[in-house]
Amino acid sequence: MEKLYSSSVITANPKSSIFDVLKKMQSNLIKRIVITEDTKPLGIITERDINKFLEEDKTSRAINEIPIDHVMQKNIVLITDELEDDFYQCASKMDNLKIGSVVIVDKNGKLSGIVTRTDLVKAYANVFGEKYLVKDFMSTKMITCRKSDSIKFALSLMNQNNVSRLVVTDEKGVAIGLISSNTLLTHSDYFTKGSTRSRDYLLPLNKDLVVNDLIEENLVTINEDEDLAKAASVMIKKKISGVPVLDSKQNLVGLVSKSDVVNAFSDVVPHEQLKMLYKEMY
Repeated sequence: MEKLYSSSVITANPKSSIFDVLKKMQSNLIKRIVITEDTKPLGIITERDINKFLEEDKTSRAINEIPIDHVMQKNIVLITDELEDDFYQCASKMDNLKIGSVVIVDKNGKLSGIVTRTDLVKAYANVFGEKYLVKDFMSTKMITCRKSDSIKFALSLMNQNNVSRLVVTDEKGVAIGLISSNTLLTHSDYFTKGSTRSRDYLLPLNKDLVVNDLIEENLVTINEDEDLAKAASVMIKKKISGVPVLDSKQNLVGLVSKSDVVNAFSDVVPHEQLKMLYKEMY
């Protein structure tokens, strides 16, 4: 069977610095990197992990002085490549453990690939149409910021609330966009302008920039009564991780994210199995 996951995985050595890993994330437009030694996975690191570590680390070390093995998650979830097509198992693990990926290894324990939320969202969009509505799984708890807020304030909001994205509103409270820590990393000039700052790699050198400077003008939204598979398809097509949800009156009522689709994926398979069992019994 054709592989359903990405076999091309960006990796780093455990002694690589936070700076090196962040630069790889930025240049490859990815959110996580597998840490390996002799092609065997030792851990995994996300941009969110780095943010949290730097927030809690009270030393004065610069990010090019901190080895990534001091930061990485060492208890990574592995499955063998013999089960590469078992997306339900991956979805269940991601949903239950609140993680963003499952690492695939061969029979010798060597890195073979990775299944990410994006892979599962793509599969859901293709397979599970007309199973659930957006409102069945969207989150109604949203953290918002204004388009006129500073980038520093937006980042502080993300860190305080342990989220990776904010819904951006205008001065009247109408949703106009999204901003995420990945948006900030993608636009970061820390790696190109010769900055000597040790921790503020997500903040622009231009102190006058505000949230509105980094968001796209055309906000992608979806109605709460739309098929969740359509929301999944929109995320894949637009290369975004979340979509603001509107009700019939165009009011902002929630946010549906890749994590929500993974939750639905882990739910829909056993639900379908129960339906088949019920049909066989009756």
